[in-house]
Amino acid sequence: MSTCHSDEQAMRSISYRIADFLLGFDERALAAAHFNQTARAVIDTVSVAYAGRREPAAITMLDYLGGRRAVHETVAWGTRERLPLEEAALYNGTAGHVLDFDDVTSPMRGHPSIALLPALLALSDAYDKTGAQLTAAFVAGFEVMIKLAKSMVGDHYAKGWHSTASVGTLGATAACAHLLNLDRKQIANALGLAVAQSGGTRANFGTMAKSFQAGNCGAAAVRSVLLAQKGFDSSPMAVNGSYGYMSLYANGEDLHAQMDTLGSGSLEIIDSGLEIKKYPLCYATHRTIDGVLDLKSEHGLALEQIDHVDVTCNHRAMVPLIHPRPQTGLEAKFSMHYAVAAAIHDGYVKLVSFTDEAVRRPSIQQFFEKVHAREDNGAASPRWNRIMISTKSGQTLEKMVTQLRGGPDSPLTESELLEKAADCFVHGGCQASPETFFDTAFAMQRIRVRDILSACPAASC
Repeated sequence: MSTCHSDEQAMRSISYRIADFLLGFDERALAAAHFNQTARAVIDTVSVAYAGRREPAAITMLDYLGGRRAVHETVAWGTRERLPLEEAALYNGTAGHVLDFDDVTSPMRGHPSIALLPALLALSDAYDKTGAQLTAAFVAGFEVMIKLAKSMVGDHYAKGWHSTASVGTLGATAACAHLLNLDRKQIANALGLAVAQSGGTRANFGTMAKSFQAGNCGAAAVRSVLLAQKGFDSSPMAVNGSYGYMSLYANGEDLHAQMDTLGSGSLEIIDSGLEIKKYPLCYATHRTIDGVLDLKSEHGLALEQIDHVDVTCNHRAMVPLIHPRPQTGLEAKFSMHYAVAAAIHDGYVKLVSFTDEAVRRPSIQQFFEKVHAREDNGAASPRWNRIMISTKSGQTLEKMVTQLRGGPDSPLTESELLEKAADCFVHGGCQASPETFFDTAFAMQRIRVRDILSACPAASC
């Protein structure tokens, strides 16, 4: 290939555009708000993984990975096991996503921290990185991931891709490349290798495979950067070339408009933000749960009093909710019908709501036919849910929900986040208080990542 052709290709390459951003981004760009967001993400993601460590998906994954050893190892969260970096990212991502309780961000239509942190924390532990270095990498990877998502994720997700894995793999790779100080060519190679491993389908929602897809995202990112670091190459046009990611996974949208704004303004970690979940199931149900719980509290509703429930949402709001008649806890996490029934019957939607036995209660199963859910034909945003409950006595109770608890306009307070973390630890069989871990994470600006991971209770708790 001629030098002229190579220079022209480099100018058009989104991989090189991302590389230039990463190379110019460092800890001096960070403000207190960035450290705060990263600390909240670490606390929530690790705590939710503790809660998920006794789920069959996590147990099976750890059994599969057990016995492997490598030069660089890190901890499998909530256990005493140490695993090679790729395997640790795979396990931690699986355990951290299986309950669908990990944070989200709306522009991604997915879960950012479970895509980024299993890989970043593994590498930070192995290479003894500081909390400031972790935060810079987390913020930079989040920036790349959201700019990519804003360009193409709407149709991509509607088509059936699991964007946490399919978009998250590229964002996680960018974050890890920043953490390990890869050079421009190595970053482009790492992104090409990430494209080679990016995937994930919404068909797997409600099964163990969904959490595997999230775990594989982090493993792929670790693999991509370590291979690129050793000189393993890929096409610089793997993201936006004729046969690249945007042609195959999307509709060929032009990425330059978004990528040219990388690093500008207050950064996506602030502008788009992290939404820490209040309920342990798909985010598409949360506005409805808020509304149903409010109506139940106001009117003292019980299942036997209700004739039917109508839920209407904005366009594409219910795309992930593929199980109207769930039979398992995992299926119920993607069911508007179960969310409504459980909220009315129990007055809460918690981790204990998602055992198979809870889902199969006859009163719950019989109520599914009374729940009618549909999408509006209007715009996909802003997001909203309208709940109308018709009682057997002839009342019609209505609630319109635009904001949601845990969302950008009503984020969990630090005390609510600590309470969630404590509940997750207990659910995972750990009675130790998370307060030391909590306080250590919020000191991220001044300490090393190993100190944060050491503050997590061990499996013996």
